[in-house]
Amino acid sequence: YCVKSQCSASDSNFTKHTNLPDLPACFQLSVLPWAPCIFLWLTSPFYILYLKMNNRGYIMMSILNRIKTVLGLILWIVCWTDLFSSFHEMSQNQFKPPVYFVTPLVLGMTMLLATFLIQYERLKGVQSSGVLFIFWTISVLFAIVPFRSKIMNASQAENDKLRFTTFYIYFGLTLLQLILSCFNEKPPHFSSVVTDPNVCPETTAGFISKMTFWWFTSMAIKGYKSPLENKDLWSLNKQDSSELVVPNLLNEWEMEKSKAQRSAALVFLCSEQSVKEQAEFRKAGPGTEPNHVSVSPEEEEVLLSKRKEGRQPSFLRALLRAFGPYFLIGSAFKLLQDLITFVNPQLLRMLINFTKQSQAPLWWGYSLAFLMFGASLLQTLILHQHFQYCFVTGMRLRTGIIGAIYRKSLVITNEAKRSSTVGEVVNLMSVDAQRFMDLTTFLNMLWSAPLQIVLALFFLWQNLGASVLAGVAVMVLLIPFNAFIAMKTRTYQVEQMKYKDERIKQMNEILNGIKVLKLYAWETSFQEKILQIRQKELNVLRKTAYLSALSTMAWISAPFLVALTTFAVFVTVSEENILDAEKAFVSLSLFNILRFPLNMLPQVISSIVQASVSLKRIQDFLSHDELDPESVDRRNNTSEYAVSVVNGKFSWAKQDQAILDNINVMVPQGSLLAVVGHVGCGKTSLVCALLGEMEKLEGQISIRGSVAYVPQQAWIQNATVRDNILFGRPYVEQKYRCVLEACALTPDLEVLPGGDQTEIGEKGINLSGGQRQRVSLARALYSEADVYLLDDPLSAVDAHVAKHIFDNVIGPEGALKGKTKILVTHGISFLPQVDNILVMVDGRVSEMGSYQDLLKQNGAFAEFLRNYSLEDIIEDDEIIAVRLSSVSCRQMSIMSNDPENPKKMSRRRRCSERKHPESPTEKKELKVEKLIQAETTETGRVKLKVYWEYAKAVGPLLSLFICFLYGCQSATSIGANFWLSEWTNDALQNGTQHRASTRVGVYAALGLSQGVLVMFSSFTLALGKIQAARKLHQTLLDNKFHTPQSFFDTTPIGRIINRFSKDIYVIDEVLPSTVLMFLGTFFASVSTMIVIIFSTPIFALVIGPLALIYFFVQRFYVATSRQLKRLESVSRSPIYSHFSETITGTSVIRAYGRNAAFVLLSDMKVDENQKSYYPGIVSNRWLGVRIEFIGNCIVLFAALFAVIGKEKLSPGLVGLSVSYALQVTMSLNWMVRMTSDLESNIVAVERVKEYSETTTEAPWIVKDKQPPPDWPPKGNVEFIDYSVRYREGLDLVLRNISLEVKGGEKIGIVGRTGAGKSSMTLCLFRLLEAADGEIVIDEVKISEIGLHDLRSKLTIIPQEPVLFSGTLRMNLDPFEKYSDEEVWKVLELSHLKKFVSNQASKLELECSEGGENLSVGQRQLVCLARALLRKTRILVLDEATAAVDLETDNLIQSTIRTQFEDCTVFTIAHRLNTIMDYTRVLVLDKGKIAEFDTPANLLAQKGIFYGMAKDAGLV
Repeated sequence: YCVKSQCSASDSNFTKHTNLPDLPACFQLSVLPWAPCIFLWLTSPFYILYLKMNNRGYIMMSILNRIKTVLGLILWIVCWTDLFSSFHEMSQNQFKPPVYFVTPLVLGMTMLLATFLIQYERLKGVQSSGVLFIFWTISVLFAIVPFRSKIMNASQAENDKLRFTTFYIYFGLTLLQLILSCFNEKPPHFSSVVTDPNVCPETTAGFISKMTFWWFTSMAIKGYKSPLENKDLWSLNKQDSSELVVPNLLNEWEMEKSKAQRSAALVFLCSEQSVKEQAEFRKAGPGTEPNHVSVSPEEEEVLLSKRKEGRQPSFLRALLRAFGPYFLIGSAFKLLQDLITFVNPQLLRMLINFTKQSQAPLWWGYSLAFLMFGASLLQTLILHQHFQYCFVTGMRLRTGIIGAIYRKSLVITNEAKRSSTVGEVVNLMSVDAQRFMDLTTFLNMLWSAPLQIVLALFFLWQNLGASVLAGVAVMVLLIPFNAFIAMKTRTYQVEQMKYKDERIKQMNEILNGIKVLKLYAWETSFQEKILQIRQKELNVLRKTAYLSALSTMAWISAPFLVALTTFAVFVTVSEENILDAEKAFVSLSLFNILRFPLNMLPQVISSIVQASVSLKRIQDFLSHDELDPESVDRRNNTSEYAVSVVNGKFSWAKQDQAILDNINVMVPQGSLLAVVGHVGCGKTSLVCALLGEMEKLEGQISIRGSVAYVPQQAWIQNATVRDNILFGRPYVEQKYRCVLEACALTPDLEVLPGGDQTEIGEKGINLSGGQRQRVSLARALYSEADVYLLDDPLSAVDAHVAKHIFDNVIGPEGALKGKTKILVTHGISFLPQVDNILVMVDGRVSEMGSYQDLLKQNGAFAEFLRNYSLEDIIEDDEIIAVRLSSVSCRQMSIMSNDPENPKKMSRRRRCSERKHPESPTEKKELKVEKLIQAETTETGRVKLKVYWEYAKAVGPLLSLFICFLYGCQSATSIGANFWLSEWTNDALQNGTQHRASTRVGVYAALGLSQGVLVMFSSFTLALGKIQAARKLHQTLLDNKFHTPQSFFDTTPIGRIINRFSKDIYVIDEVLPSTVLMFLGTFFASVSTMIVIIFSTPIFALVIGPLALIYFFVQRFYVATSRQLKRLESVSRSPIYSHFSETITGTSVIRAYGRNAAFVLLSDMKVDENQKSYYPGIVSNRWLGVRIEFIGNCIVLFAALFAVIGKEKLSPGLVGLSVSYALQVTMSLNWMVRMTSDLESNIVAVERVKEYSETTTEAPWIVKDKQPPPDWPPKGNVEFIDYSVRYREGLDLVLRNISLEVKGGEKIGIVGRTGAGKSSMTLCLFRLLEAADGEIVIDEVKISEIGLHDLRSKLTIIPQEPVLFSGTLRMNLDPFEKYSDEEVWKVLELSHLKKFVSNQASKLELECSEGGENLSVGQRQLVCLARALLRKTRILVLDEATAAVDLETDNLIQSTIRTQFEDCTVFTIAHRLNTIMDYTRVLVLDKGKIAEFDTPANLLAQKGIFYGMAKDAGLV
């Protein structure tokens, strides 16, 4: 095929053993030019297919493109010139071998293909081509050899000038093409690159830039110069954004579900068949009793279960179809990388061989060194591409899963919601989605690990023969050991998660009800509870830590044990087996390759197990039943009834008993229907049924037109007041002002610091109950719906405000005139003005009709009314002073700065008459002071002080000792390897090995001592970490329980919880393992340097520059990546807080039909988060490529210096230093990563410290000032010239109050909002500390005694009833001071006995989180029971009667009158009729006492009190 004479047997001399090597001409003409061609022809079909699928729009012809195309065509002409010259020579009868025709032909065709690709890529919008770049690179590399040989043989060139010329032209042009292909084309037309201001440079990056992640450098530099901020982040690539990823996944999931339904239907049909057959058979059976005709219930069960097993839709399949293809590209890279890994040990063998031969030419050694470098470099680039693909897949998975869960949570039924709490669903989003993300990184190890193991064993077998089996046996034995540890660790982790969840849940409740805990002085009992859980958690942690110490030992000692057994067996099997350097070190490097897959496999398998659990949880959640959108007929049918329910029967879940039964309601268009009834009779359920939130068991509901809904407990978003009211509708000034006016919100907004731009905290924390309710009402009013469902909106507001709202909004003359309204209410006074009244009793409609009709019927309703005097039903159309309902204390601080008179009289007029010359927001263009301070993120380097804090928590001596142990273990490891290299040199000196046994013995001793030291150091580290975890949590908890109330008012709970969950978790688990890894890699890197310098001292010169580069890359990386991590974690919490907010408000969101908008909002938040996560991944790749490059340089220099000094070096030392260098890359890379992780994780210590050092309140018990146990004996309370403010720097809320209350007096406290009513009560409990003056209770100054001594002697029934999850008994008596009899007696007095004794578990009745399973009224009664149980001398009632119907209200009042007869009672009154018979009434105004006298005298004075009484219709 080539010419015979050219290839002869002397070739090997011709190439290897001369100082001027060359390749045979035949090889130069065939293999070298063909290699790039074969590559291009193999890849182009796939590449063209890929381009067809991914079209990015075309690119305009540019000069660059034209030059490339022209060059391609010239190359084609050049190649074919050769071909034609061959034909020409044939015609002249000069014989040429076939290769002269084939090669130019193939080359020419390939150049045409390349030219075609250049144009095709341009049309498909590829800016820089990888395939062509590789092709040109290979072409140039393979043309260098002929280029050199042609120059060397130039003297013989006379006879073939043409081919010489064409070849030089060919070489020059391919080189030019290679250079040109490094440059980028312009971005395609109409791409986002042109429009997006902050586009990610990756989209326009060239091929080389993408392979080395050079495009990221700009951000690394920016991050190094100044801490990155949100505006510096690039926008997310289109294909990673929610708008593409989520629909893609959901489509696959829908397809999956429909398939499953089809198969289920088939199974169902089959089972139906069999049921029928059985029934037939039964009938036919002789002597059967008639009732046995049907299938027995047990069999029915069996059949049903079979039917369900049709096939569950598999979420995994959906995921695979959505994300699989992209992931496979990454897998292809992994395969390549695995193969290249094994090139280096082979090169090492050649290198050691080379050092043995004294006469081998130097160029061979150099080329081996450079080949090693090349192989390592290639491996680095490919590995990081694989990681990039995996991480991006993981990121898309997370986006997809979060999106799917969010969309699902908006439509699941209440039953499904009950089966998974908010916390669990948020966990699905955070933890389970995260698990998937982590799994994608390692998933390829499932097939890659076995492949690597098989290859490594194959090469080892070649090297050492059968004795490898001994080593393999050790490995196989270690696998069950590792697996056992992994299994145990898993069980412990599950256990620990359980305790952690429990602890966080408790903390969450405690923080939500912290005010109540303080008022009741219950902190210690709850702190005990938390500490008990924490102790269990730490015990489990300790066990886990010991296990991990064992597994670390296994991980570090495994390669050594394997090597030891293999070498020992190898040497002892026969005398001929000589362990020389080549065998020993090549085997060692192969064992090191083996170590990674062997350790990864169990990990991958365990994380697959974890992910499958997560998968099942997610799948179950996504398969929950959805609310039936058709259950309520929303079509605009033309009947006169706007709302009609016919024979309705409803329950909360399909299998529950019906809550509402036989409901028939017809509400005519434009009428107002009031729904009344006792607590818990199903009023709210009726509203939910109309919204379609309940399961409809039978009957029909139809509603005409759109719906607005005001729930009983207002749902407020964490946004501005205006956003809460607009709720996504466009802002219309005129309409908006009217709505505010009608809902009596205008005066409130004047008081709020930022007007309607005030940001409301989570759950509406900085609005009072009344304001929240009115904002919720304003939202409904603004939405201009057709049907209004109002669930008791008037309960939380003062009487006069309620009247204003009824008149202006709900009533016959209100803003909703002509709309259909259904109003659930407890207030009797409004009933005469409604069109119809529906009376509910125990889930049924007992009667319905107009007010007059029902009175005439003399049924339940008339009875209900008779118990209440009719005197408060008085029409009163005078000007009503609109007052704000009590604003919770937080705002009073601000109110007092408002100089304007709060008694603004707002005339009730129709809106149209009012001109609004300016909106209040323009008037107050002052800086809106946010209530909730933004969370501070530390920037810049972490201070050394923080590391010192952690070391102190671990124990300073222990910390030093740990480092010392690590040093020892590195020393023993180096010792063992030096011993091995000495051992291998025995072979050179005398060809046999006499002292085999001593060699093996010492080697074993050194290695095993290393293992023991490793275990010892891990154990001490474990002890230290538990100690640190305990200390840090303890101080944080202590501090939080001693923190004053004002801190909790200005800090969102999520932020505090975050310290307890995320940061404590980091301190418990993440930080210690980071420290462990850091110390390990640090000592490994150092020992490598020592070994290389020892064997080739000249290496020390190179260390300087390399270390400098390393240091720079590391600083750049750490600065950028730390900030990216911070940005990522800051942008992560909004996803979850928005999600939990959504879940609590689903019914409102659905009622207003805002699903889509909220989904968009969630997607935006996820994208925002991924925007900072993506550069974070890339920064790791960027770092990896750069650090590994340094590692590869170390390999290069270690090999080069070994070649240079080969005269002086023994093969053993060469093997030692190069095999060490081959490992260093890994250590270096991990060391930077660990430095960075250490910096980002140590921040947790900083954050925990920050919250452990906030200012504390006064001590709980002052030893030498403790009051006597029976204090206060009488209950006299005296305020002496008393003033108070909320926080430093705010105005006084109470000014110079002086008053004296005798024991047993009943005092009513009234006043407008902001007058300081609540503040009075808070001062008694010292939740607010005096600015001036004293409060004296029975001769004891309360400022001098401990807080618990004070608070345990007072009792309050707070405005909002707070229950904790736990038993009812615990809620009444957490310290278990009282006997069961006392508790039952109290329940009887608070009218709960009937309810509790009906429950199966009696006093052990479990209250759910926040007492959700009791109605609001019942919760209020539980608070009353608490007060009765404590029975102290002084009782404070804070508007405790807001959420109860009149009957319960009367019960409470009478109970208080009888049970607390001889006590001093302070009542903050809402309804003046409750305090008309009190001893005295205190009227506050602007923090001063305005009037203080008996009610009768005050009425006679015709002052403020008289005005209030008149408004309430009492005079």
